[in-house]
Amino acid sequence: MVSILSAIIVIGILVLVHEFGHYVTAKYFNVKVLKFSIGFGPKIFGVKGKETEYLISSVPLGGYVKLYGEDDKDEIFEERDRAFSTQSPLRKIAIVFAGPFFNFLFAFFVFFLINTIGYKTVSTKIGDVKEKYPAYNAGIKKDDRILKINDISVKTWEDISKIIKSKDGSELTLEVQRNNQILIFKLKPVLESTKNIFGEDTKIPVLGIISSDELISISHPIHKSITRSFSQVYELTKMTLITIVKLIQRVIPVSSLGGPIMITKLAGETAKTGATSLILFMALLSVNLAVLNLLPIPILDGGHIILFSFELITGKKVSERFKEVYTYVGMFIIILLTITVFYNDIMRVILGK
Repeated sequence: MVSILSAIIVIGILVLVHEFGHYVTAKYFNVKVLKFSIGFGPKIFGVKGKETEYLISSVPLGGYVKLYGEDDKDEIFEERDRAFSTQSPLRKIAIVFAGPFFNFLFAFFVFFLINTIGYKTVSTKIGDVKEKYPAYNAGIKKDDRILKINDISVKTWEDISKIIKSKDGSELTLEVQRNNQILIFKLKPVLESTKNIFGEDTKIPVLGIISSDELISISHPIHKSITRSFSQVYELTKMTLITIVKLIQRVIPVSSLGGPIMITKLAGETAKTGATSLILFMALLSVNLAVLNLLPIPILDGGHIILFSFELITGKKVSERFKEVYTYVGMFIIILLTITVFYNDIMRVILGK
């Protein structure tokens, strides 16, 4: 029950954010919005505003904003200046792009809030030292606390990992606290073969130190929270794009794709660890949703942007016949992906994964 409720909240909020982006931008350009729906299919509940009907629909796998003059040419003659199809290509692109943009904005806001208020993370205290590795050979011991690496202050284990990886195996100078003593160690990481998150062979520099389970609270000033949040959204976006490329290259198996059942399971597991974890999970999904919607696939936002970009460059709209075929291609791709993720979800349930 917790999993289902968590998934409904997560998906509902992300869809609301996405569709609100389309809605508010359309309103800004004075384009009439006929419907704003969370979910697809038959209406469960609806409220009629001045000119927009706000709906909660029965299939909670997305949502939509229906714009005046979007696909009904007869309506255009009544209020031509408020119809979507009569807007300039740039305005159309802005309205379509606003959905994914609001998902990026939502993720940024979540990261900014957590970075500013504070979060728990692993400290720089060493939990163990592996024998015959550089740290062990240099004399570093369990319970030592790393203060600086190459004169750069470190506050978290994440800081330590980033610096070590960024130096590509070059010699490091560690300032370490042991009881009341400050000790200096010079050591050179060794390159160790491992698997990255995509299952590919890679080599990373290691010192042979393992983090402790000590947690500390970290918060950042506003200016640093802003830059850190931008960086986190950028890294998630890059990771999502790399994952898509790896899927196309078949480095990542298609069987790893998940759908609503997988999201429900992950949402439930995340919710049990705390509200902060669930909110961060939402930020991750929000970036994924933004990137996927911007893919150049017909019927997705990215596919529409391609059509309107063509109109912007050439000054001509694509033919109705091309638009029809283009839409069918998009529907075929989406249906194929939907069948795939549902099949994967069902197989996971059957196999108990």
